[in-house]
Amino acid sequence: MSAVSPFRYVGGRLHAEDVPLDDIARDHGTPTYVYSRAAIESRYRAIVGALGGIEHRVCYAVKANGNLAVLDVLARLGAGFDIVSVGELERVLAAGGDAARVVFSGVGKRRDEMQRALDAGVHCFNVESAGELELLAQVAAEAGRRARVSLRVNPDVDARTHPYISTGLKRNKFGVPIEEAEGLYLRAAAMPALEACGVDCHIGSQLTDPAPILDAVDRVLALVDRLDTAGLRLRHVDMGGGFGIRYRDETPARPEAFAAAIAGRLAGRGLELVLEPGRAIVGEAGVLLTRVLYGKRNGDRVFLVADAAMNDLIRPALYQGWHPVLPVREGAADGSATVDLVGPVCESADFLALERPLAAAPGDLLAVGCAGAYGFVMSSNYNARPRAAEVMVDGTAAHRVRSRERVQDLFAGEARLPE
Repeated sequence: MSAVSPFRYVGGRLHAEDVPLDDIARDHGTPTYVYSRAAIESRYRAIVGALGGIEHRVCYAVKANGNLAVLDVLARLGAGFDIVSVGELERVLAAGGDAARVVFSGVGKRRDEMQRALDAGVHCFNVESAGELELLAQVAAEAGRRARVSLRVNPDVDARTHPYISTGLKRNKFGVPIEEAEGLYLRAAAMPALEACGVDCHIGSQLTDPAPILDAVDRVLALVDRLDTAGLRLRHVDMGGGFGIRYRDETPARPEAFAAAIAGRLAGRGLELVLEPGRAIVGEAGVLLTRVLYGKRNGDRVFLVADAAMNDLIRPALYQGWHPVLPVREGAADGSATVDLVGPVCESADFLALERPLAAAPGDLLAVGCAGAYGFVMSSNYNARPRAAEVMVDGTAAHRVRSRERVQDLFAGEARLPE
């Protein structure tokens, strides 16, 4: 975790802000996700501060972490929200978010989702195909409404990131090819139930270098100019998010540097800039707290078996994601060994960290860092495991913001066959 991390040792105990993590484990059990309110607020404000010179809208990507407390913190700061489902819309509204500050992204919006978003009054739909454009026009007309739209264009820019989180190449499912966008915009302009107000582009996640996204900005602005010549004046440019954080030895540009560089390209053009950061706001603001159950050796491999597993944090198994792992108490175990930190799930892919120099013994608490984004939100009940609790720390207070699931919750909606 970085030098500006809200997680630091005080008197040999790892703290979240001013709360010792072992106190949280005592009060809430493990595994538990722990988030820092101060870190979330600081990262959001840094991005907004970098955009002060132009009209802007920062819409937090709810898919990164949709806990109501996280959304509440951001709504109080005036954030907008980027959603990809009606479920995320309902979360935003339940957390006090303003539908008029919501952009609705996603490649597979259903009719009912469009209807609900129109009723709620979302700011804009980021449309990803000709078929979606036609359906949205029909749904809006039936509702007697006019839907604001932007087309998500695919600029065929290589984000140079993990292939599973690259979204801006022709082989990806997202958006429409940028060379086809002009014709689709002109079709949209002819539909009375639609208002073409912007253009959207998102090339991928965990970006460490601004160069690819600036290349995409230039291609998008060229499209804006062509549309302007054709008589269609857009009001905003949405460049998505994807700004990277430091998990291990990456040296990513800070999110505010990405934001400032993009804003510089739009200066003087009279366009609002929309950004959709997610990981950059919450990624470093969270840890997964877990307790070591057993230590064992198989041949030349040494394992620490913890009570958190791939169902709690799937990034290591799915993306080969590397997360820092820290002991909650310094010097909790003497010496160190190269170990694999694994969980109880019956899969060889069930690991949180491989080949780490880590000193820990059964009973010790560990904190898996940079777990605020794509952690709990991607968790599952695989192996009939209840999902973790979530806690938000605010200074000296630790608030439980999601109760740990109970085993009976896992099958509450199921039924046996009749006799």
